[in-house]
Amino acid sequence: MNAVISADPKPIEGATVVITHRLRENKQAEYESWLKEIAPLCKASPGHLDWHIVRPISGLSETYTIIIRFDTEAHLREWMESPTRARLIEKVRPLFVTDDDFFISSGLDFWFTPAGAKAKVPVRWKQYLVTWSAIYPLALGIPLIVTPILQFLGIPNNRLIATLAVTGLVVFLMVYVVMPRYTRLVQRWLFR
Repeated sequence: MNAVISADPKPIEGATVVITHRLRENKQAEYESWLKEIAPLCKASPGHLDWHIVRPISGLSETYTIIIRFDTEAHLREWMESPTRARLIEKVRPLFVTDDDFFISSGLDFWFTPAGAKAKVPVRWKQYLVTWSAIYPLALGIPLIVTPILQFLGIPNNRLIATLAVTGLVVFLMVYVVMPRYTRLVQRWLFR
């Protein structure tokens, strides 16, 4: 049997890379300068959506985490494998304790850390509390908004349709709005 395997990844909608750089002591100022150099180049790449930096907590860590989202996995890999990024990683490598560490995920995979990931993961009970405390108000409030909208649109009062709309909106808000901001807000407690 002959199979044709494409070297190009399938264009998966939305892809994220989480990069962790553990720095040598007292190298943060140099690294911050390097970030100012690489950020505009990354942001100018085709398909770039956003860029977030989780800076180390003073006195607790020397690890930076950079989260970059692209519209497709192909665009993300194009940036990650680009000669520009490779050159800039070589330039900053002397500041690292460990090598350039990253993992790429798409869709909901981002909520779950792969087995091989070296990134620090919060303890499960804290993950539980953060997730529950984010979902609870959404689960209370979203039905109060969705039900009147469905009625206004003339959609019959059907529990399955209402539940589908409510859960769809809750998941959308959790993935794109609430969790990215909420985890930044509670990160000091979350990783303690």
